[in-house]
Amino acid sequence: MGRQAPAGDGGGIADVLVPVALDTAYSYRVPPGQQLAPGDVVVVPLGPRETVGVVWTTRGGDGGNLKSVVGKVDTTPLGPALRKLVEWIAWYTVAPRGLALRLALRIPDPGRPEPVRVGVRLTGSLPKRMTPARARVIAAAEGGLVFSKRELAEAAAASQAVVNGLIDEGALEAVALPPDPVALLPDPEHPGATLSPDQAAAAAALRASVAAQQFAVTLVEGVTGSGKTEVYFEAVAEALRQGRQALILMPEIALTAQFLERFASRFGVKPAEWHSGVSTRRRERLHLAVASGEARVVVGARSALFLPFRDLGLVVVDEEHETAYKQEDGVHYHARDMAVVRGRIEGFPVVLASATPSIESRVNAASGRYRHLALPERFGGRVLPAIAAIDLRRHPAPRDHWLSPPLVAAMRETLERGEQALLFLNRRGYAPLTVCRACGHRFQCPNCSTWLVEHRFRRALVCHHCGHVERKPDACPACGTFDALAACGPGVERLADEVAELFPDQRRIVLSSDMPGGTERMRAELQAVAEGEFAIVIGTQLVAKGHNFPGLTLVGVIDADIGLANGDPRAAERTFQLLQQVTGRAGRGDRPGRALIQTFAPEHPVLKALLSGDSARFYAEEIAAREAAGLPPFGRLAGIIVAAPDRGEAEAHARVLARTAETPPGIHVLGPAEAPLALVRGRYRFRLLVRASREADLQGYLRAWLARAPRPPQRIRVTIDVDPQSFL
Repeated sequence: MGRQAPAGDGGGIADVLVPVALDTAYSYRVPPGQQLAPGDVVVVPLGPRETVGVVWTTRGGDGGNLKSVVGKVDTTPLGPALRKLVEWIAWYTVAPRGLALRLALRIPDPGRPEPVRVGVRLTGSLPKRMTPARARVIAAAEGGLVFSKRELAEAAAASQAVVNGLIDEGALEAVALPPDPVALLPDPEHPGATLSPDQAAAAAALRASVAAQQFAVTLVEGVTGSGKTEVYFEAVAEALRQGRQALILMPEIALTAQFLERFASRFGVKPAEWHSGVSTRRRERLHLAVASGEARVVVGARSALFLPFRDLGLVVVDEEHETAYKQEDGVHYHARDMAVVRGRIEGFPVVLASATPSIESRVNAASGRYRHLALPERFGGRVLPAIAAIDLRRHPAPRDHWLSPPLVAAMRETLERGEQALLFLNRRGYAPLTVCRACGHRFQCPNCSTWLVEHRFRRALVCHHCGHVERKPDACPACGTFDALAACGPGVERLADEVAELFPDQRRIVLSSDMPGGTERMRAELQAVAEGEFAIVIGTQLVAKGHNFPGLTLVGVIDADIGLANGDPRAAERTFQLLQQVTGRAGRGDRPGRALIQTFAPEHPVLKALLSGDSARFYAEEIAAREAAGLPPFGRLAGIIVAAPDRGEAEAHARVLARTAETPPGIHVLGPAEAPLALVRGRYRFRLLVRASREADLQGYLRAWLARAPRPPQRIRVTIDVDPQSFL
């Protein structure tokens, strides 16, 4: 890291916050000749080592025996708005300020080398042996231009092996390409799609909100395929016209090549990207480009919310209902809610978009806190898919199979018309449980209280909670019997085997987040589906995330009951949202679509609402039930998880916490109880649940409670989750 030389008179005391699990800023003496201001990034001694931190406040004084600041880091200071956001998140989540700072503090390394990009061009020499493929490559490379290997191979309809062969023979030469620009300038006047009257009205409202340059929150609710993206693009265009920056937050798996192309179609260039699939060096370059204002539009996952924008004028939270916006470790923040907080702090509008809004956003819109814009029809006059239930009590699938006869028949009709079918099952792997038929032994994770999931593609048994992997043995480890291990229940891989058996001549693909290859492979596969390369798609919840597959006309939901049979207070809402989203993948092209939902409980209120298409009734009933029970957003919840390597120690400390609760009026503490996932990563877990009225000072109570409770030994972890999304 670079250090700036001391300048000016300097002196005084700097209170520095360091990115560790501490709530207090430490005081350091500012050396004579060094000037520091709040927000400056500095190097300071912390115990036996040096670390980076951020100057939180400065004051006069000689510093006495205080340790000195070592130096100032030559990087973008943390501005007052971001520091205020860090303070707010720490207060709201009851987390140490140092951990909240870690969300926003990034130190780019200017010395980190950029990966070398290699291109090829013609040398003028011809290969000794000419083939049709080589001739096409040479013809495509005419003109003295430099191409990447992939671009040249695609242009010539040849493989990269052909390109490599021409390099080996001297017909092509490799040359270094300059790094890709980290951010191109989007053009707000670039012609986009023609909007429908409903879209145009919503877009005009969003443009006016951005032009006002004031804090406001707008919920854009539109049915699947209504063109919400094109509407909020107009808000982005207005921010660009004003010379300001815009941030579009998306669940990471929704950040597809298809979305980037839609952006380029509207603005002429692709946006800057911020997510785990972007290289470290490119993220560092983007961090600097955001701070300088060079990067005008960023599309990113939840961590992009903490980028140091120079002049942020708009945040869009797409698929705002998604649970992926909740951080489930470290600081337990919700990016949607923190986007609203950042908008309020900095005075810019926030747009929330979804076909199935969260109950919280729906209630805020109904109360007038948020503006509500509705897009009730699909773009271009397309109709919503017809949805029907298959009652598995009347139409069961054959033994050890999972596709009912009516669904198989519908698939045959669809495939005969040359259309695509999607089978949705929200279970990764081949089977959720492996059991020995001889002795009943079940394969369980040694670190967690969960069964190991068989993944035949990987030839392994995997824990989806801690990542433990072991080879599936040939014999039962308990009784030694060979060939007695049986898979119980279906995952997407097992469903793919059944599809191969029923439709051996049809191309099929499994889309699941745990397939190898990362973001780039996923994007390529989703693009291939959109282009019609696969007739049958088998997928988990990632296929529900706003994708547009024009040739897909049939969606089959294999098990609609999975999400309903648990004690999660949001189970009904989440199941409705997921099924509404996945069935909405059908019929988005020129041909009408339909969805068939396999269930043992077609009379369940969630499924009745889905089948009737009456989402307003579902929301009204669910909101009324939440209000009657005092559940969010009409009450407050906070989870406290006590975890330790020893079960007895975890339970004992949880009980000590319960005894020191001292609840005031409006606050109740439930538990402790063993968590549904009682063992995770070798730690036994007990939960307490705090219920509070909207008026109660929940954060103040939690801080006071933990302050008077006995301090746990280092081996015991106490985690607070305000507004929990997971109750496992």
